[in-house]
Amino acid sequence: MAGDGVTGTAAIPHETRQLDWDGCLNVRDLGLLPTVDGRTTRTGAVVRADNLDRLTAEGQNTLLAYGVRTVVDLRDPAEYRPLLPFPDGLDLVRVPLDALAGPDWWARFGALDGTPLSFRPYLDHCRQAVAELVAAVAWARPGTVVVHCGAGRDRTGLAALVLLALAGATPAAIAEDYLLSAANLRPLWTILDRPEEEAGIARVLADAGTTPARAVHDVLAEFDAEDWLPAADVAAVRARLLG
Repeated sequence: MAGDGVTGTAAIPHETRQLDWDGCLNVRDLGLLPTVDGRTTRTGAVVRADNLDRLTAEGQNTLLAYGVRTVVDLRDPAEYRPLLPFPDGLDLVRVPLDALAGPDWWARFGALDGTPLSFRPYLDHCRQAVAELVAAVAWARPGTVVVHCGAGRDRTGLAALVLLALAGATPAAIAEDYLLSAANLRPLWTILDRPEEEAGIARVLADAGTTPARAVHDVLAEFDAEDWLPAADVAAVRARLLG
């Protein structure tokens, strides 16, 4: 997929895309992003989020008012610890990306988890899981689709990269969207008493001789999922995100 250089800029009003859902820290709409053919992705189509289990009643009401009708949860079953019952009127689709990767994948690539360096190995070796994710978004009923995991950075970051790449978003826009999670999640690492989270990620990237932005661009430079995903699913994702 041809695209902008890492130093290229994209006029993305991320403050407008950021959503305030009480109980979450890392929620934003994947709309308003520029595409390689001069369009922009549609707002209200797909939202990326962190752990929806933490939503308060006010947060759930805000989610529903935004038009959400489908939640795609990328976590493993053991991670489910909802504060409140799942709201009525929503479809829930579970695509547990970590479990679907399998033990062999984790043995080979687990050290890259938490960084975009894990995205290429996942796309190469976990195609059925990626296909399940794409199908869940492609064939969701009308309304906004929320894709989330725990922090909304890694599994959700992979999902956002795949969906936006299929929609033809520019590499600069996709990389910039990925980078927004770092600042959003700093309060979470404090809450979880994980002060070394960002430093650990930086060390893994430094050892690989790269940066988060460069790593995302490298994945996109070899992005070929549209060649092996079902054509109808790809078309449906593009229709959802582009209108």
